[in-house]
Amino acid sequence: MDESEIKSLEKFTASPYRQEIELQHVSHRADYVTLRVRIREMKRFTIFDIDPRTAKIWGQAMLDWAAQHEGPANAADEGESK
Repeated sequence: MDESEIKSLEKFTASPYRQEIELQHVSHRADYVTLRVRIREMKRFTIFDIDPRTAKIWGQAMLDWAAQHEGPANAADEGESK
């Protein structure tokens, strides 16, 4: 059994469909780390781990997309940080 250490980094609710998203730092016993993304949609959970390289690519793609769609009609405060 994998005895990983898990630390919650961020938890928030995404608009407009109210998915609960949690990002976790996972230190695996085999001496590597992953970023765990947990998405809850009502009773359904999607959970997956990504490596630092994938997190960097994904994060940059999201930042690029957000920068192209900023504006009054897309208020950033619609999501609720917890």
